[in-house]
Amino acid sequence: MLTVSELSVSYGAIAALSGVSFEIPAGAIVTLVGGNGAGKTTTLRAISGLIPSRGGKVTFQGEDITTLPAHKIVARGLCHVPEGRMIFANLTVDENLSMGAYLQRDQALIEKNRDYVFSIFPRLKERIKQTAGTLSGGEQQMLAIGRALMGDPKFLMLDEPSLGIAPRLISTIFEKIVEINRNHGITILLVEQNANLALEVSSYAYVLETGRIVMQGESKQLRADPRLKATYLGG
Repeated sequence: MLTVSELSVSYGAIAALSGVSFEIPAGAIVTLVGGNGAGKTTTLRAISGLIPSRGGKVTFQGEDITTLPAHKIVARGLCHVPEGRMIFANLTVDENLSMGAYLQRDQALIEKNRDYVFSIFPRLKERIKQTAGTLSGGEQQMLAIGRALMGDPKFLMLDEPSLGIAPRLISTIFEKIVEINRNHGITILLVEQNANLALEVSSYAYVLETGRIVMQGESKQLRADPRLKATYLGG
């Protein structure tokens, strides 16, 4: 569904990504694992058109989207939930969700997606008129995912969904991510510093170090790999 070929990104003279290549099949949950500064967020931002690439190619459902602007990539069904959630803090929950449906013109589909979001995250329905900035970290993450779902995505990129969330809510968020994938058929690319958790919910993983893919394989095999355990899995 998504193919990234030899993707390179630089910030000035600093190379953030150097020839990154990977593939994600339709219906899968695939994770990018790596430490701080490995290039995970940069990879997602380059795929979604938020930053330009210096070289390489991104293909989504057979179409070259490398140079498309971000809104046109979203319109094709590839949505990005950014690190830090980036909700509209001064708008209500309802208004945030409406912003996610900005490109949609089918009112029936908008209402269907809104109902779907509330079925996954009933807490958002309870807080529908509440200002988003007053929500807890976990609720804001639910809202960020819900806002992306309002865009009717085929493919969802999630950047650090556990960041800044109370431990008791992290498992809930990840259960919902799996539910979105299994019950709604949305393909997911997950970036998550909690490597154990990321490998638990994904089927395949790529390991990034200093802007390069250094390992890849089925998630259950990588969880047992001594090199990965020593570096990322606390053992």
